[in-house]
Amino acid sequence: MTFAFYSDAAEKIRTELTATEQAAVETVRRSLEEEPEQGRGLPDADPHSVSCVVELLPEQTGGRGISVAYRYSRYMDAVLVLWLIAGP
Repeated sequence: MTFAFYSDAAEKIRTELTATEQAAVETVRRSLEEEPEQGRGLPDADPHSVSCVVELLPEQTGGRGISVAYRYSRYMDAVLVLWLIAGP
C-alpha cells in the first residue's frame, strides 16, 4: 500500500474547506493509497515521479469544485498532495 500525505500548503488549504469538502478531499487521499496513478497526468520533469490531478465536481464535495494536485514517487511508493485548488 502506498502512503499518501498532505504538503504543508495543502494542509493549510484543507483547513479552510467546509466539512463536506474536507471529507471529499480525504476520500481522494485515501483512494490514492490504493491506486496512486488514478489522476489525469500533468507535465513532470522528474523521471522518478508522476504528477497528476484528481478533479472533484461540486456534486461530489457538497460545495465547490476542487482539484487535488499530487506527485507520486514509484521509488518511495508515496504520494504527496501538493495543492488543493477550490473553485468558486
